[in-house]
Order: sequence, then structure tokens, then C-alpha cells
Amino acid sequence: QVQLVESGGGLVQAGGSLRLSCAASGRTFSTYTMGWFRQAPGKEREFVAAISQSGSTKYYADSMKGRFTITRDNAKNTVYLQMNSVKPEDTALYYCAAGRTTMMVDTDSEYDYWGQGTQVTVSS
Repeated sequence: QVQLVESGGGLVQAGGSLRLSCAASGRTFSTYTMGWFRQAPGKEREFVAAISQSGSTKYYADSMKGRFTITRDNAKNTVYLQMNSVKPEDTALYYCAAGRTTMMVDTDSEYDYWGQGTQVTVSS
């Protein structure tokens, strides 16, 4: 069992930056692929980024490439999402997730554990 707790959300102006964190419980963090997803009001949940167990491979949704960076610190059981040059359309509830998937990292059904989410609001 893995418990995930996100933090770092808030209100930020367009063009600004924000860093989200997701702290995981348990001693098996390094065996999970970690992902970030987001859901805006009235929209489906969408993939943002994912990172392999070791952190050597990273995946991004096209609209986030070059703006967002995912990293992890296995010693601290934490995954991060650095968000730069944010836009109003980045406003959403951001979730982190843990799963054993190594191929379909952009598919939410492939993840077994989810956090409660942290709200990011970007003002124009």
C-alpha cells in the first residue's frame, strides 16, 4: 500500500512558476513509476508527466514539454513537478499517482495509487 500526499499548489500569475511535491509513504517508492495528472473543471483527467523508477526516463504531454519538469528523489520518497511559464489553461487539480506500468505511463488506469490532489490556479 502506498499513500501519496501532494503539496505546493496555489495561485500564481501567468508566466510564473510553481513546484509541486508528492510525498509517498512506504519503503517501495523506488519500485513505482510516478505520474502527474490534472483535471480541470468540466474536463476529463489528463496526463501531465511521468518518470521511471530510477528517474532516468521522463515522459511529458506535448503541451507541457519545455515548460514542466518532473523529477524524483527516491531517498526522500518524493516526486516533484516544476511548472514554469504557466498559463491560465494550466489551472486544474493536480494529482500524483504511483503504478507498476512501464509502457502506458500516460494512461490513468495503469496507476494503482492516487493522492488527493493539489489545486493550481493561474491568473491572467
